[in-house]
Amino acid sequence: MREPAFWYRPRSPKSHLLSPLGALYGAITARRMARKGFDAGIPVLCVGNYHVGGAGKTPTVLALTKLLRELGETPVVLSRGYGGRLHGPVMVDRERHTAADIGDEPLMMVRDAPVAVARDRLDGVALAKSQGATVILMDDGFQNPLLLKDASLIVIDSERGLGNGKVFPAGPLRAPLRAQLSRTDALVVIGDGHAADGVAAEISARGKPVLRARLKPDAAAIAQLFGKQVFAFAGIGDPERFFRTLRGCGIEVARTRPFADHHMFSQDELAALAADTKREQLILVTTEKDVSRLHGTEGVPDGIVPFAVKLEFDDPARLKQLISDHLYKARERRFSRR
Repeated sequence: MREPAFWYRPRSPKSHLLSPLGALYGAITARRMARKGFDAGIPVLCVGNYHVGGAGKTPTVLALTKLLRELGETPVVLSRGYGGRLHGPVMVDRERHTAADIGDEPLMMVRDAPVAVARDRLDGVALAKSQGATVILMDDGFQNPLLLKDASLIVIDSERGLGNGKVFPAGPLRAPLRAQLSRTDALVVIGDGHAADGVAAEISARGKPVLRARLKPDAAAIAQLFGKQVFAFAGIGDPERFFRTLRGCGIEVARTRPFADHHMFSQDELAALAADTKREQLILVTTEKDVSRLHGTEGVPDGIVPFAVKLEFDDPARLKQLISDHLYKARERRFSRR
């Protein structure tokens, strides 16, 4: 799905007309979120969004995976496998699976962490525990009440914020903001913009931490592209953010082509990209997430440069303490019930 432009405009007749549907959808989701979830028996950390679309969840999950390992934990990422045909539960294997099987994000994350894909998250929990997981790291699922979460870290893009602040389909929110704020344990603001300042202030007023972070591009990718003209394409939640990142690194972006989030590229689209690139003597560049979606696909143009980024927190010591505290409290709660 390509998100409608009016979601990120302050006023729109379309948004106004859809507001009754948004109110109904929001009421149902808020009531659903209030249900008590199943206790996995081990700590569950959730990385989510308040809204539909991308904001940096996957880099956050990968950063937390690295941190958990430094703390001596054995994390397993639990994903619904959005866009994949397999219902699971299944452990992701890059040798056997494609994005059409299990979704693009699990295929990308499995290079750095074990990933369990399951439409039924309880089945996913059982599979993750069978793999020796000491912590389950949920990729998305903040609004899903099925599984009890010991901590929910919400990711928000500092440039886009929450758009018009309305609930889907009138806006990008998955549920009324107030219902989501009350279940937030920490907010991760990515970037140097100010669109998320209002939400950050509300979270701080509730006594919850606001963590600042930035996506740092891979130096080798920058060096490979510097001084050359590129054709950038991306099928992510916010392709323009990717294009801005390239330009911000001093890379000359001659052409761009945005696709919808999780877009599965057709043979014709790939052929057109290859032809345009050859004709104009450009270098194709895209995100790691898009590259994972091309894994196992026929007709992929030669020479595509994956532009890798990783998330770096301004105060990593504070993040480490936050995660350590939540793990301790989660285990203390379970121990006290025995």
